[in-house]
Amino acid sequence: QVQLVESGGGLVQAGGSLRLSCAASGRTFSDYRMGWFRQAPGKEREFVAAITWSGGSSYYADSVKGRFTISRDNAKNTVYLQMNSLKPEDTAVYYCAARLESGRMWPYWGQGTQVTVSS
Repeated sequence: QVQLVESGGGLVQAGGSLRLSCAASGRTFSDYRMGWFRQAPGKEREFVAAITWSGGSSYYADSVKGRFTISRDNAKNTVYLQMNSLKPEDTAVYYCAARLESGRMWPYWGQGTQVTVSS
């Protein structure tokens, strides 16, 4: 089992920045690809960004490319999502997720952290 705890959400004005953190425990953190997803009210959960176990490769949704940056610190068992130039449409609950590099599903999820961007 992998336990994930997100933090860093909050209320920010459009154009502002936030950094989300996700602390992992329970298994060897560096065995896992880490991802961020989000769910806005009335919408389905969507992919935001992911990073490979080594941090060597990262992937982004088109809607956040160039504004968000995912990173990880394997020594601290933590993954980050730096969010810049925030827009009201970024408002959502943001979830951290983990899966083995060889897997396709994301079996481990955090409880989520709310991000609200005001116009």
